[in-house]
Amino acid sequence: MVLFAKNKKITGRMVIHFQEDGICVVFTKRVSTGMPVVERAAFYAGSKSSVALSLEKLAKNLHGTRYSCINLLTPGEYQLLSVDAPNVPADELKTAIRWRLKDMLDFHIDDATIDVLDVPVDKEAPVRTHSMYAVAARNQLIEQRQALFEEAKIPLSVIDIPEMAQRNISALLEPDGRGVALLSFDAAGGLLTVTFSGELYLARRIDVTLQQLQQSGDEQKHACHDRITLELQRSFDHFDRQYRFVTVSKLVLSPLSTAGAELQAYLAANLYMPVEVIDLSELMDISNVPELAQLEGQQRYFLTLGAALRQEEIAL
Repeated sequence: MVLFAKNKKITGRMVIHFQEDGICVVFTKRVSTGMPVVERAAFYAGSKSSVALSLEKLAKNLHGTRYSCINLLTPGEYQLLSVDAPNVPADELKTAIRWRLKDMLDFHIDDATIDVLDVPVDKEAPVRTHSMYAVAARNQLIEQRQALFEEAKIPLSVIDIPEMAQRNISALLEPDGRGVALLSFDAAGGLLTVTFSGELYLARRIDVTLQQLQQSGDEQKHACHDRITLELQRSFDHFDRQYRFVTVSKLVLSPLSTAGAELQAYLAANLYMPVEVIDLSELMDISNVPELAQLEGQQRYFLTLGAALRQEEIAL
């Protein structure tokens, strides 16, 4: 969502995603016809304190300087807030949004980098209540991130967020005229999104991590499934009240290996909509990357691959 334009012409696309135990990097290219092609995926294990060294290493080993790079932020590095859209001209929008956010952030508004994402309204409704998502990150974090990539000589063109990466995947799953809910899990917890016509309408975090979901004990697993089901039911009820013009056709789960099959069965028995598990090979050409043939690999790179599907957008 936060754009940093560069003049240098670069071919291909690289996405770098800092995770708790290392760095995920994927290289993709778009073709004129057919699915996007994943050319390579790599994981550099390490702690957060070793990020700079890992970046320099991957830039050298993978020729990262030749690619236009997207960096995906992690939860805790930004805030995503739903706000009422101000009734102002487009050139005054971000100023008005900053004013509305000043009491909603956990840091001073003067220290924030802000971007906005429109949530389309029902064109047939006589009264159109209009909301937007605002993304806020500390200026210091953005500046440090830019400096980190400059030091590694990796051309950073975009800083994006997981919600938008997941939106990119969800948009490919939508039946004509209907929306899709997509639920993923990683070390940070669960992320539920609802998209319609390629737009992000709902983004909500669920406080259940991938590690908790993969617990072997029946009692702990059942408790996780119950908590997820309750959060989904509340989210869908809220969504149905707010966006009556959007019909959610199904819930799709991200790749979760054996934990995914058990969660799918539980949710299918307790929700009013079909529940499926995604296979990324149906959305993109991953034949060049053997580790993506396994569900574990698809799970690790899920959001990184979603960010690689980004279409360039005009900032609001």
